[in-house]
Amino acid sequence: MSTTLILATISMVIALILYSLGVFGEKLSGSIQKKHLYFFGGGLIFDTIGTTLMTRIAQASGSQSLGMHQITGGLAIFLMVFHLIWAIWVYNKGSQAAKKKFHQFSLGVWTLWVISFLLGMLVGMGII
Repeated sequence: MSTTLILATISMVIALILYSLGVFGEKLSGSIQKKHLYFFGGGLIFDTIGTTLMTRIAQASGSQSLGMHQITGGLAIFLMVFHLIWAIWVYNKGSQAAKKKFHQFSLGVWTLWVISFLLGMLVGMGII
């Protein structure tokens, strides 16, 4: 296993942990707190690092295909960026209604991210 693949895998697992802590920590606490913003941001950073490294590996192997994993992964990163921006806004100025809608959106973004994560594992293992 290459060093790049090991670093990419570690980055993705850290992203999963951080993003999950943010989403479910916010749900369990009942409100968004500053620490949740750090978890969302950290998850996004590590996901971006892992995705960049995985993209380099795919390009080096000559893979140019755009499959379900790439589509869900790209959409997940886009939504994670939007999610972080909205989280900062809700934390600073959001109403109670905005905070409730925020959490529902958080679960949706997290679910899409986990689907992409799992698809990536299955593709990497050659199962799909």
